[in-house]
Amino acid sequence: MRFTVFTPSYNRAYTLMRLYESLKKQTFTDFEWILVDDGSTDNTNEFADHFSKDEERKFPFIYKKVQNGGKHRAINLGVSMARGELFFIVDSDDYLVEEALQKADAVERSILKNQKSKFGGICGLKGYSRNEMVGSTYKGMDYLDITALERKKNNISGDKAEIFYAEILKKYPFPEFENEKFITECVIWDKIAYDGYKLRFFNDVIYICDYLDDGLSHNLNKYVKQSPIGEGLYLYQCQKFKKFDKKTEWIKFMDYYHTFKKDYSIWQISDFLHQNRIVFFFRVVCTRAKNLFKGVFK
Repeated sequence: MRFTVFTPSYNRAYTLMRLYESLKKQTFTDFEWILVDDGSTDNTNEFADHFSKDEERKFPFIYKKVQNGGKHRAINLGVSMARGELFFIVDSDDYLVEEALQKADAVERSILKNQKSKFGGICGLKGYSRNEMVGSTYKGMDYLDITALERKKNNISGDKAEIFYAEILKKYPFPEFENEKFITECVIWDKIAYDGYKLRFFNDVIYICDYLDDGLSHNLNKYVKQSPIGEGLYLYQCQKFKKFDKKTEWIKFMDYYHTFKKDYSIWQISDFLHQNRIVFFFRVVCTRAKNLFKGVFK
């Protein structure tokens, strides 16, 4: 099977039909759709039952309901179930343009066979519509072969439509921390990039976004505050992979410290950030002293 289209969903029954209809309209049909219901309390199961009984559906459909654990756990499960060569995460509030998988198939096949071991997958554009992309992108060539860590210097910003080889994602599962239900996908995408795997970027809008008020994007700060270990790991990887200058690094670390200092000791926070406890302690003390003197002599 060529593609696994994967959708994690939490109380999104009211948006699933639009996504489903976009999958039925795909001009490329060698794919399956896996829907993981992340502990929904709405009628998602009724829609799944409708999808499974739809005689017009031309692709395999798999529905799995699990206890609510967050998108990253759902992705890990989806990857373990996937039969497709390429794994495409399409969120429940979004949908695909009709030729999305056909374009993705052509782009992936353009990678020379003797070069494929260097690639983690491919990456198209997300858009608010077919004619309005999310963020910015490179100019000129048809394709750009870079790692995700090289996006900024190539003017690529905003959410993009990453499609990874399933075998790659099986080697890079999301870490799962007890009592935490969120970790940014960048933790894995950046790790794949840091290990040298490229993505073939292409400038076609294949994925249409609808950033709803009840979605992750609009509620990111809330989820981050509930996931100190996952967020600490993300900041540590940013420090390691993206090589922030010392000023930027410490601003981000101090923002993190002030976010969590009411609930965790300075030692716990340094551990979450994977920092040396003593060094971190003295840096916090020095920052406090510096700020105090600024206030006194202002």
